[in-house]
Amino acid sequence: MTIRKCRSTPALSLSFAALMALSVIPLSQPALGQGTRQQGPMSSQAVLPGPSNDLVAKLEGIYKDIHANPELSMQERRTAGIAANWLREQGYEVTEGVGGTGVVGLLRNGEGATVLLRADMDALPMKENTGLPYASTRTGADPSSGRETAIAHSCGHDVHVTWLMGVTQILAGNRDKWRGTVVAVFQPGEETGQGASAMVNDGLMKRVPKPDVVLGQHVMPLPAGRIAIRSGPLLSRSDSLEVTMFGRGGHGSAPETTVDPVVMAATTVMRLQTVVSREIAMTDDAVVTVGSLQAGSSANIIPDQALLRLNIRTFDDQVRDRVLAAVKRIVTGEATTSGAPKPPVFTTLNEFPLTINDEGATQTVTEALRGRFGADQVQPAGLASASEDFTVLARAWNVPSVYWLVGGTDLKTYADAERTGRLNEIPSNHSPEFAPVTDPTLRVGIEAMLAAADPWLTPAGAKP
Repeated sequence: MTIRKCRSTPALSLSFAALMALSVIPLSQPALGQGTRQQGPMSSQAVLPGPSNDLVAKLEGIYKDIHANPELSMQERRTAGIAANWLREQGYEVTEGVGGTGVVGLLRNGEGATVLLRADMDALPMKENTGLPYASTRTGADPSSGRETAIAHSCGHDVHVTWLMGVTQILAGNRDKWRGTVVAVFQPGEETGQGASAMVNDGLMKRVPKPDVVLGQHVMPLPAGRIAIRSGPLLSRSDSLEVTMFGRGGHGSAPETTVDPVVMAATTVMRLQTVVSREIAMTDDAVVTVGSLQAGSSANIIPDQALLRLNIRTFDDQVRDRVLAAVKRIVTGEATTSGAPKPPVFTTLNEFPLTINDEGATQTVTEALRGRFGADQVQPAGLASASEDFTVLARAWNVPSVYWLVGGTDLKTYADAERTGRLNEIPSNHSPEFAPVTDPTLRVGIEAMLAAADPWLTPAGAKP
């Protein structure tokens, strides 16, 4: 599909259009209470301990600092520095600058499996509106446009960094309880789909041992403390395109002397709405979104071109091919009908692969999570039209990967929304109001990743 590559732009990679389809988890079940730590019936079998209250308090301070100082994709220098210094303090072998700003920590602890744990670091080019005392007021240059923009951690990657920092400290401090090798990856550029590929292309596979499994997790507007997981497809494939449509500019008072690209683009946007409704079967899944239409600079000037940026989500390669073909046919057809002086130009902005959880590894992780938290806390997730580049790391080695979701919504807020039928109004990832509660979200995320890694990290004294 790569027509030609150019600058990347955020594809709303975890802006869940069908967010609650992931897992609408009723609060009629017991939940981890905020400010408390409750263990499931099999939690005593956990090999690796959870974080102490002192560690959680320390990490909360770090989280608030990272939240207040977000950095855009492939610009995460400050965040990377925090992660690298933390890893060194825990005794990890640290490599910085992998794929640009990526950080890799390696902790060898005898013979055993190698587990790769991944957290993404980048923020979004948008303004935060949470009202929190540690809300971001940072600005910077948007790499997709070069324009000055507000920056906010409105997808929760600050939480992910904090989780992995907590996990790495606990692993380093409890080497008598496990054996094997841990690879901690703090990845840049997830939002633009650049980061994982950049790290792989920069020799990640030569820098660390081949992992037996790759594990990752994402904070979501599910009830705080709840976990959602499924085997097989979890997150959709994503394709983001930029389309330039050409007209003939002129004075606004004489449209008859022009070919108006604004009208051309407007009719194209409307016609694109029929791709899913009229060309894709109801048994298939697809989303086509035009997120940006830019043209002109003045009320009385008809410009000579218009720019569309659109995003396509699919779960099936044949459906993807049909949607892409339909988009190109419609755009080209509208340009021809409008008398465009030349055909439109299509540019691939970014691509995200389908996120597929390995069946066997997912079963292992699910059992470990339920053993740690109890079956009521770990629920099945549904398919979601969000996208991630997480699986790029696992595919580079052709090893299993598992990705799951951790709730971060205040329990009372979620319960009230559920009772009144307003779950879709809870701020979701990429909302300016999105801000996970720290308690119990930080603790649960750390424990979840530790629990997931447990089955591969052989207990000390046992044969790997």
